[in-house]
Amino acid sequence: MTVKQLSLPELVDGCARLGIGNVGLWREPVQSYGLEATAKLVRDAGLTVTTLCRGGFFTAIDPQERAAALDDNRRAVDEAATLGTDVLVLVSGGLPVGSKDLHGARERIAEALGELGPYAEERGVKLAIEPLHPMYAADRCVVSTLAQALDLAERFPARQVGVTVDTYHIWWDDTAPEQIARAGASGRIHTFQLADWTTPLPQGVLTGRGQIGDGAIDMREWLGYVEAAGYAGAVEVELFNDGLWARDGREVLAETARRFVEHVMR
Repeated sequence: MTVKQLSLPELVDGCARLGIGNVGLWREPVQSYGLEATAKLVRDAGLTVTTLCRGGFFTAIDPQERAAALDDNRRAVDEAATLGTDVLVLVSGGLPVGSKDLHGARERIAEALGELGPYAEERGVKLAIEPLHPMYAADRCVVSTLAQALDLAERFPARQVGVTVDTYHIWWDDTAPEQIARAGASGRIHTFQLADWTTPLPQGVLTGRGQIGDGAIDMREWLGYVEAAGYAGAVEVELFNDGLWARDGREVLAETARRFVEHVMR
């Protein structure tokens, strides 16, 4: 999504030219290009798919809507397995229209995980609950902190359910480092993502994720937290930013790689 203006072949070629060996994919461009075609494209290029994003949206009350969400998540698990990644990132869903019941919404997430977790495990895929910044709680994700995500994940085996650690969403939370250690102790850090926090936020806030180094977050500090917790997996950069999307995608990809070296690598 950082360079969504690039086609998948352009993205793969750009990664190859820059020596980037890993890529996190989103379902929509994969479905547009074709699941099997995408799997072959990245495989032939020697790329490893780190994660597939996204599943989730489990909070509907209507039984038919809930059944449809579970069906879609099973498809997402199957897509992840076909692409060769063992992590499906979950954005859990906001409050249903007219509801103010945060507790009930979170319990419906747990119910969905109970059904989906064994299905994912059978296919070699782990579910990674991503807590989103509290400003998204009403419409996008009622899981706002790592503590809340872990409270849900720990109801299930770590081989089924863990968490996503994303700097953009948790950098403000002074309990997050402790929760990262908690997640690491049980093997539940399934992916680690970076985006910077810049202000003012754009209208709608969804596309406010800043380029690495442009904002308030100390990326090396957060990398240190996950490494100390035992995480040794890939580090993803995931930017939703209209300004970046309006630029040449190859230029943005190269800039992001440079920023990663400058602001993240030790």
